[in-house]
This record gives sequence, C-alpha cells and structure tokens, in this order.
Amino acid sequence: TVNISATLIYPDSSALSTTMSIDKLLPALLECFGIILCGYIAGRANIITPTQAKGLGNFVSKFALPALLFKNMVLLDFANVIWPFLWSILIAKVSVFFLVCILTLIVASPDSRFSKAGLFSIFATQSNDFALGYPIVEALYQSTYPEYLQYIYLVAPVSLMILNPIGFAFCEVQKWKNQGNHQQSKLLIVGLVILQVLKNPIVFMVVIGIIAHFLLHQRIPVFMAEFVNGLANSFGGTALFYLGLTMVGQLRRLTRSTVVTLILLTTAKLLLMPLICKDMVDLLDNSNTSALNHSSLSNYAFLYGVFPTAPSVAIYAVYYNAELEVVTSGMVISTFLSAPIMYVSAWLLTIRWMDADLLMNSLQNVSFNISIVSLVALVWTIGVMFLSKKFKRLPHMFAVNLFLAQSLTCIGMILWKFVIREDNFIGQVLTFTLLCTSLYSTYVWPGLIALSLVVLRRFEDVKVSPGLFVIAGWGFPALVTAMLLITGEKMSDTIDSSFFYGKNQVMFLSCFVLPPSGQCENSCESSDCLLVQVEELQQVTDRQVARHVLLCLLLTVSSLANLSSCLWLIFNPVPGRLYLELQFFCAVANYGQGLVSFALFGLDKHFIILPFKRRLYRLWFGKQQEQPQVDQPEEVRMTCTQFTKYHKDQCTHDIVKKRRCGKRTMVNCFLGCELVEWLQQVGLAQDRGEAVLYGMRLQQGGILQHIKQEYDFQDSHFYYRFIK
Repeated sequence: TVNISATLIYPDSSALSTTMSIDKLLPALLECFGIILCGYIAGRANIITPTQAKGLGNFVSKFALPALLFKNMVLLDFANVIWPFLWSILIAKVSVFFLVCILTLIVASPDSRFSKAGLFSIFATQSNDFALGYPIVEALYQSTYPEYLQYIYLVAPVSLMILNPIGFAFCEVQKWKNQGNHQQSKLLIVGLVILQVLKNPIVFMVVIGIIAHFLLHQRIPVFMAEFVNGLANSFGGTALFYLGLTMVGQLRRLTRSTVVTLILLTTAKLLLMPLICKDMVDLLDNSNTSALNHSSLSNYAFLYGVFPTAPSVAIYAVYYNAELEVVTSGMVISTFLSAPIMYVSAWLLTIRWMDADLLMNSLQNVSFNISIVSLVALVWTIGVMFLSKKFKRLPHMFAVNLFLAQSLTCIGMILWKFVIREDNFIGQVLTFTLLCTSLYSTYVWPGLIALSLVVLRRFEDVKVSPGLFVIAGWGFPALVTAMLLITGEKMSDTIDSSFFYGKNQVMFLSCFVLPPSGQCENSCESSDCLLVQVEELQQVTDRQVARHVLLCLLLTVSSLANLSSCLWLIFNPVPGRLYLELQFFCAVANYGQGLVSFALFGLDKHFIILPFKRRLYRLWFGKQQEQPQVDQPEEVRMTCTQFTKYHKDQCTHDIVKKRRCGKRTMVNCFLGCELVEWLQQVGLAQDRGEAVLYGMRLQQGGILQHIKQEYDFQDSHFYYRFIK
C-alpha cells in the first residue's frame, strides 16, 4: 500500500493555515446557499411566479451587476495584480472551451452540431463569479490576501468579452444553416455577434469602467458614489435569491438522452477546469519568490475553477432555443455539487501537517458519521417505497434493491469502525465481506436501473425478468468480493476499508463503473369511485423516469470519482493533496448515497407531501373554509367574480367532460392540468405558476373543488369540478 503522509507535505506547511481563513468559509456557504434555498422555496410555492422572476432577473443583470462592475473597474488597483495568474486562468478557460467545442463538433449530430458546440463551451467556462464566487473568496481571503478579491473582476471579462462571442458565433452559424435559403451572409453573422456583445450591459459597463479608471484616477465622483454604491450593494442577496428562483422545475427537463452530456459537462466544469487552472499557475507564476505566496495563488486558482456555471447561460439557451434541458439541469447540478467540493478543498489546503494516522482517523470518522445519517434516511425511504406499494413495480423494484445495498453499505461501515480496532480476524473478514459486497452492488444497480428504463421504454411488449437483474445486481459483486478474499493479501497496517486487501482491492474496484342513469352532484363519497381509482393508479404506476435518471446520473458521477481515485493511485506513486481530497469526496459519495435516494424518493409527493399538506391545511384553515365568500380576501372575490361572469361558460364548454365515476353515475369534471393550459390560452395567466395561483383562488372562493375534496388545486392529473 502507499504511504500517503510522506508525499503530501509542503516545504512551508507550517504556514499554510495563514493563507486563507477557513473558519469563515462554512458561514459564507450557508449564507449563499441559504439565500438560494429561500429563492427556490419562493418559486416552488408560487410566492413569486416565473413571470415575476423575470423582472427580478432583469434588475440583477441590467442594473445591479453593471453598477457593481463599473464601481470595481474604477477602483481596481492594477499595481498589485499578478499578471501570470490572469494569463493562467485565460489559458485554462481557452483550453477547456476549445476542448469541449472540438469534442462536441466531432460527436454531435449535424443538425445541431454548432449550437451545441457554442452553448456547451460557454457552459463549461462561464462561472458564477459575482453572485456565488465573490462571497466565498471574500470569506477566505479578506483577512489574508484582500487583493485576491479584485481578480474576480479581472477574470470575468475573459468569458464575457472573448469566449462567449465565439460561442455566440457558433449559435448564429447554426441558425444560418437551419434557414436553408441562407439569407444572411457570413459578414452579417459577424456583425450580429459583435452587436449582441456590445449591447450586453455587463460588457458595456466593463469597458466604461476601465476608461473611467484612468480618467477619474481610481476615484468615483462624490455626486454619483452613493448612487453607484446603492445599486452595487443590492446585487449580492438579490442575485442569489434569483438563482434559487431559476432552479424551480429545471430537473423536470432532464431526459435519458441528456445524461451522458451532463456527466461530461459537469466533469469538465468541476474537475477539469480547476485542475488546469492550478497547473497553469504552477507553470507560469515564476515571479513569486515566496513558496507560500505561490502555493496560495495556486490554491486560489483551483478554488476559482470549482465555481459553478452562471445562470446567464440558461438565458443564452432560451435565446437560441437550443439545449435548454442540458443547460438548466446542469446549472442546478453543478451549483449544488460545487459546495462540498469547495469546502473540502479549502479545508484540506489549510491543514498544517499531514500525519497518516490523523488523516485515516479523519477519513474513518467522516465515513462513520455520514453512514449514520444516510442509514436513517434510507430506512425512511425504503419504508415509503413499501407503504406506497411501489416496490412491486418496475423500475422501483430495482431502486429498492439499490436502497437495500446502500443500507447494508452504511451498516458495514458502522460495524467496520468497531471491528477494525479489535484483534478479531473473523469479525473483520465478515464485516469486510458485507461492506464490499454491498458497496460494489451500489455501483452495479444504477446501470441495471438505466438498462431497465431503456427496455421498458423501447420494448414495451418484452417482459422484463426481475430475477435476472437481481442475480446480476447481487451475484456479480459477491463474486468479485469472493475473488478478492481468495487472491488478496490482508494489510495489517491500515484501518481504511478501501486498502484492507492492498492494491488487488484497488484493481478490482477500478473494474466497476440499465351507459349511465345518474349524476354525481356533490363530492364522491363512494370508496370505489372510478375516477379516484384512476388517480391512485396513476400514482402507483408512475415510473418516475426523471427521478430514476437523475439518480443514475448522480451515482454515475460518484462511480467516476471512485474510478479516478483507483487509477490515480495505480499510476501515480506520489498522489499529493488533491488525491486526499478525492478520497474524502469518495467517502462522502459512497456512504452518503442514501441522502441522494432520500431526496429523490423519500419525500414522495402523493404519499408524504400532499397528505401532510392537506391535513395541515385542514387543521389551520378548516374553520375558515366554512365561512361565507363575503369574508374571503378581496383578490379572491374579484377573481371568482371575473371568472364566473365572463369565463366560466366558455371554460366549461372547452374542458369539462362527463366522466364515469361509478357503475351508474357520471360527473362533469376536468383535470387540473387542463385548466392550467386553458387559463394560459385565454390570457388569464402568463405562465403555469400564475395559472395554479388562479385555480387556487377559485377553489378558495368555492368555485371549484377536487372530486373528493382531498387535494388543493394543482397542475396535475387530479380531477376537479365546478360547484357554482
């Protein structure tokens, strides 16, 4: 096995903790992601609709951010700039940009090749520097290297003024090719790209700010200082809140066809970019005579590379009507993956010394703690799957096997912490067998789930045999563990389960990477209402394809990290600090899988969220529902009056249908999603969020209700009826 401690010591390691203030990082991350969460909740609960969010986005991008850039361009101190750092980031971004661009042009289909190349390259290089990056850099370096903060404003124009126009040019070429008659000349395309760049208020204010920097001698005139400061100071919280708003509903766009693309783009943005940034600083920064300053700048470059993709890339995708599913889903995933990577990176880079026992104990404690939390989440998730009876159907049956494997992995890790301290060889082997078999099984099941989704979608007439999948999902990992026990050699000087059987175990791990007579006038009181049965059947038979695809995507990223760790150790005898970071990431990814499963399947909408919401609503507003309409809010009464007087008859004609709800009864009803679409068509709502709010006001005013009065109005396949 490899002696990690001796290879990770820096010459000036005793002073590393002075290069950044790690204590302030966690509060900064909590602040940023807490505001993002508030924005997401506001959008998810329709407190702020998508249409209203667009206005907030326009303020952020056209007023607050340009003012912030202008202010900092004027105050910029070029004398303290370490230019090799800027050239390093420029080279790194250009390298990643053209690497993504060339690979996309090679593998993408001809009908959308150029637009994909342009947007994917922008996605991999344009970071969320100001809203998310600046607060984190400020927390880390404000007290040690305050000059590092200004690099954010110097680096951002690299994407905005150099790389993005190239991406826009590719998108314009795609539009030109799609027209067929090729009305636009190539010169006109170049002109359109230049005009679009110059019209961008962010680019415009950067140019104006640089000019003002020299004309005003790094001082903003007193008469306009407060005005500029007011706009600039409004950017931080507003931008983060808007970022949360833009995340609402984006993962619904995720499809199987985008999975591979998302994996590659996320890898390029969060792994390839920071490594190239760090390596380029190491190569080009020869001006620093202090090893400490050089190391600090190199670490800063790595952290900068981890910043997630900016939300403005989604705006570009909407403008060119291309790859919106990939860009929006990738933006959400990269944002939330960047948080743990940034925190772990900063923590590891500030460790004073790298004692092997301390590191292994820390790694063991992280694995143990995350296993306990993950196990609790998995017990809940498995209980939901059984109580909702989804475990009987595909692909949920395979997902339950995955959850069981994850649970056994957590149990094995918890037991490992205790048996490894004792001189009990039999107990260690049995625990190791449980841990490895279940862990390897978690690598196999995502592939089997993906395969089952493909089979269920493309070969609907083919009957999938669950038995074969179960045998493969458990048998293959058990076989690999048995071979490892037979051929491996126990390492007595390690407490890490990943190296318990030395390099043979690493090699095995690297191998893992599928005709009526009645009318129902009131709410249905019968327990065998056919429409209610249809609703329940839809809930049970829903395959939740998007959730399974996202689960497979996230676990595939985890598997790639484990593969990278194995290959790194096999081919590199001197792993370095970044390898240690990768080990911690793999520990969290391996034993924290249950948190991902819980987030996707533990909070079942129909079994958990809606019943809880319904009971809470009845408990809180039950008495208010019995009050006459006169006591309703003015907005509700006006909406109900407007709808009843001007629109109800047409709406009834367009969407209300007679549907059988019993053996001899019918009900005039409609689906919630049908009313949402109708409200948008006639102009009563500008988007689906506003339509849901409109429908909720109609329900609150007593105009419509669910056929069994069990659900609030939703944009779903629930049945509702007009009662007035």
